[in-house]
Amino acid sequence: MKIAVTGSTGTVGGQVVGLLAASAGHEVVALARRPEEVATGPGVRGSVSSVYADYDDLASLRAALVGVDTLVFVSGDGEAARMLVQHGNVVRAAADSGVGHVVYLSGVDADLASPFCYAFTNGYTEGLLAASGCGFSFARASLFTEFFAAFLRPALVSGELRVPAGQGRVSLVSRADVGRGLAALALLPPSGRHHDLTGPRALSLEGVAEELTRVAGRLVRYTDVEPRVLVEDLARAGEDPWWTYAYGSMFASVRQDRWSVVSNEVRRLTGRVPLGVADVVGRVA
Repeated sequence: MKIAVTGSTGTVGGQVVGLLAASAGHEVVALARRPEEVATGPGVRGSVSSVYADYDDLASLRAALVGVDTLVFVSGDGEAARMLVQHGNVVRAAADSGVGHVVYLSGVDADLASPFCYAFTNGYTEGLLAASGCGFSFARASLFTEFFAAFLRPALVSGELRVPAGQGRVSLVSRADVGRGLAALALLPPSGRHHDLTGPRALSLEGVAEELTRVAGRLVRYTDVEPRVLVEDLARAGEDPWWTYAYGSMFASVRQDRWSVVSNEVRRLTGRVPLGVADVVGRVA
């Protein structure tokens, strides 16, 4: 097969490129705005071609997807309104180019009614793909442990995990497990359904604090703060206004317990037990 991967200079996309390049008999095309930055390390060099493609440039996407059998579509980030346009471009280009299978990196919370800003973009994009005529498989990832670590690392130092999560639970998943899941789905026929890629357990934030206690070797407590406190803390830290809003909307969805699903899909697709919170935080701390 000829398999294209978007976001190939990022952590997840780059991992998927490497995994697919190591699979015998497949042509891998790394799509990027800066194709010269595509990784060409061991297991990748000679097996991958890099091609210019920009989510904002429909013509470049169409040209890059000519002859592609499967597209691994790693969702973008940044302001949600812009993402809606960009994702629409990718779906339109895939349909126009006759891509037979799109593996889309979505989220466990892909509900259009969710308070989380990216839940809407994911749900909207899933709808576009379902109506596009392309075969599809939706990889609905839980929240990345590494992404959540922006709040976990300070807690290791202060001994206090201060977030407005209420009693919501999260099945935090490592980026590595999600990347392996995406690569596995790309080598299978379109499933026409979603696959929840989650960590091994759904933990309350008290449970997450217990995991941090194991990593730190001293007590870490969870404090459920008001949403405005998170905004104030992020503003004092100089966080970008968009990301302050995005983080706030994420925790609003956590409070509604939208991230507590646990599935066996990572193990079924990859043959590996997914990494737990302590495994990942211990590495990135």
